[in-house]
Amino acid sequence: MAGGITDTGELYSPYVGLVYMFNLIVGTGALTMPKAFATAGWLVSLVLLMFLGFMSYMTTTFVVEAMAAANAQLRWKRMEKRKEDDEDEDSSSGVSDTDVLLQDGYERAETRPILSVQRRGSPNIFEITERVEMGQMASMFFNKVGVNLFYFCIIIYLYGDLAIYAAAVPVSLMQVTCSATGNHSCSVGDGTKYNDTDKCWGPIRRIDAYRLYLAAFTLLLGPFTFFNVQKTKYLQIMTSLMRWIAFILMIILALIRISRGQAEGHPSMAQLSGIRNLFGVCVYSFMCQHSLPSLITPISKKKHVNKLVLLDYILILAFYSLLSFTAIYCFRNDTLMDMYTLNFTNCEIINVAFIRYFLGLFPVFTISTNFPIIAVTLRNNWKTLFHREGGTYPWVVDRIVFPAITLVPPVLVAFCTHDLESLVGITGAYAGNGIQYLIPAFLAYCSRKDTQLVFGSGTVNKHLSPFRHTFWIVFVLIWGFSCFVFVTANIVLSDSKL
Repeated sequence: MAGGITDTGELYSPYVGLVYMFNLIVGTGALTMPKAFATAGWLVSLVLLMFLGFMSYMTTTFVVEAMAAANAQLRWKRMEKRKEDDEDEDSSSGVSDTDVLLQDGYERAETRPILSVQRRGSPNIFEITERVEMGQMASMFFNKVGVNLFYFCIIIYLYGDLAIYAAAVPVSLMQVTCSATGNHSCSVGDGTKYNDTDKCWGPIRRIDAYRLYLAAFTLLLGPFTFFNVQKTKYLQIMTSLMRWIAFILMIILALIRISRGQAEGHPSMAQLSGIRNLFGVCVYSFMCQHSLPSLITPISKKKHVNKLVLLDYILILAFYSLLSFTAIYCFRNDTLMDMYTLNFTNCEIINVAFIRYFLGLFPVFTISTNFPIIAVTLRNNWKTLFHREGGTYPWVVDRIVFPAITLVPPVLVAFCTHDLESLVGITGAYAGNGIQYLIPAFLAYCSRKDTQLVFGSGTVNKHLSPFRHTFWIVFVLIWGFSCFVFVTANIVLSDSKL
């Protein structure tokens, strides 16, 4: 794309955008939520889930607002530059400026002076037509210290996220296909523990099987890092259907056991000791802010984008609640697996082999569709970090080097360890908190200040967040910093007891 370092890609409908966002948000966090619900108590869990969902929706609208402000500033800067160039040649050549700049069928104001457009704030100036990654927005709205802190946070999170995904898929495949007893499909859900050195198939150990699956995962999904997120469009749609089927299936199976009087769960109302784990799971389960530019920009009609996002959050919250409540009443706390789907791979729970394998392998489908989106987001942020105004990358750097530095480190981490608990804890507790709360709040605050300076105080961003009062930004910042303190204090206190 001329003049840009990332391209928008082909447009898709708002409903495809709904699918993309649902797939991105509902990842590994959803599968660990029932266990977190059980350890924290159903009332505390429900309240915290709803509150964190609301907070995540609020910061999502902050990011969309900042994207619109960034598009407006980029468009205005080009208009000013073209105006200066044309005034050097011919002071009366203002018509072609707006013709070129306000493209894609939006309203044009050929005879209106550029400064008039600036003051009046044409509604089209805030259209989100160019993909501006969060790194580029940080460069536009933050000072140098803020930009460096942003990149430190986003790169740690995305690398951690990719490492979690690269490890979780092989782990799931290993758990389903390997067995020390020879019949793992019926024993995985009974709480049996296995070591990495246990045999899998003949002389092949479980850790060897894990690494074989990791190599296959890298070869199959790694190439998507070298292309655009839209290349996974049909894969996203297909796996979204499988996602709905899997969630509904687990909810129905749990309800059947409860209705037959086979329910074993007696969840408590509140257990404060489980809040820390629940907090990390919930933050991770609503994470999407870092990939919004890749998902929102290609949507063809963005008039009701905030309502579209709200609908996504309501659907996801309903699924999380149904899944978790049926789980904690169906299974005892000590039998709930960290990966909830593994509870349904026990022959005593379901005797249909196809359903057992489908649910046991469901994490593979979930994570596999998220991996390319996260990888492309990290690649684009690397490109933005090193980009210089007016510069372009050589083909080898653009198409080979950036995708390689995106893909190789998380695969190496996954090769060395598959300790998902540690990876999720480090990634979600700190970097995830910053990305979901602090960065969007600062983006909204700084973009509003810059918009007023450039376009005047009377200009209204058409994608302005419904939470437009400064109180909400302050509230999010206080909450985000409080979470840092809370998580750190819990880690310190937990370590001191060991």
